[in-house]
Amino acid sequence: MYRIAVIPGDGTGPEQVREGLKVLAAIAKKFNFAYETVEFDYGGERFLKTGEVLPPDAVDELKTFDAIYLGAIGHPDVKPGILEKGILLTLRFALDQYVNLRPVKLFPGVECPLKGKGPEDIDFVVVRENTEGLYTGSGGFLKKGTPDEVAIQTSINTRKGVERCIRFAFEYCRKRNKAKKVTLCGKTNVLTYAFNLWERVFHEVGQEYPDIERDYAHVDAICMWMVKNPEWFDVIVTDNMFGDIITDLGAMIQGGMGIAAGGNINPEGVSMFEPIGGSAPKYTGKNVINPLAAVMSMAMLLEHLGENAASQAVEEAVKLACANNLKSMAAGRMGYSTSEVGDLIVGYLGG
Repeated sequence: MYRIAVIPGDGTGPEQVREGLKVLAAIAKKFNFAYETVEFDYGGERFLKTGEVLPPDAVDELKTFDAIYLGAIGHPDVKPGILEKGILLTLRFALDQYVNLRPVKLFPGVECPLKGKGPEDIDFVVVRENTEGLYTGSGGFLKKGTPDEVAIQTSINTRKGVERCIRFAFEYCRKRNKAKKVTLCGKTNVLTYAFNLWERVFHEVGQEYPDIERDYAHVDAICMWMVKNPEWFDVIVTDNMFGDIITDLGAMIQGGMGIAAGGNINPEGVSMFEPIGGSAPKYTGKNVINPLAAVMSMAMLLEHLGENAASQAVEEAVKLACANNLKSMAAGRMGYSTSEVGDLIVGYLGG
């Protein structure tokens, strides 16, 4: 019996989560496993009503679950940063979800903006450090609001944090068993302290994995090669900020935010899975948002729980829908409504 915490969140989040849970029900029946879900109303509407982002016992309660399934965070009537920091960053840090895992995979039938590139060229994973770097909020202002204002934001990189992220990348690369190459994405020529640490740890840990090739590229070069030669990559490991940037580029070359899923991973604790595209409030309630990113994040959740065959079956169903049915990955252009896409996936699962 798996216990899954569900946070539908804001905007189109609940519509996407609805379809992901529809798929979960079908796949659980097909593979004969049991689960229960508990829904939490964390998000913009709760904040506007109560002034509270998360209740005091939220983290402790979420720790009792096997996984968290998140829709989206971001409300047009709430100042940017309040919900994102108060919910997303709080949960990532408090639950020590130290890896943000982002598969970048182009499915057959999905339009790619890169000329001459197909599914055989775009199949890699970004392992982003998720609890350190510039996102710790370390810094401050001096003489704020004056002509002499100074703003400082400090990137925090600990040996422990860097090492466990890099080790996860090598372990995941070995598990993928494809090109067996890990590429460190950094900026050693300018960020000479932070990425000196990253580079040293990368090679020290890498020596424990003689079966895996080690590679390095500056972040700007990574962006160039992701466009020109995405087939060069297998697993990319990087810090919080660079990971945030290159994974959005990754989403575009795999067909857009409509199919881009991600996981916030604590291998020893509770992990959280979500579509990475945000709440898309302009599409709220219209039943036009693409739910495949939410469905693929459910596939990631299932893999994390050890239901590998179920996870693979969901991915194969998504591939079939992309190849045979959907006209586009963009909201309102799929040729199907949000709920109809969910029904398509269930149908391919034999439901």
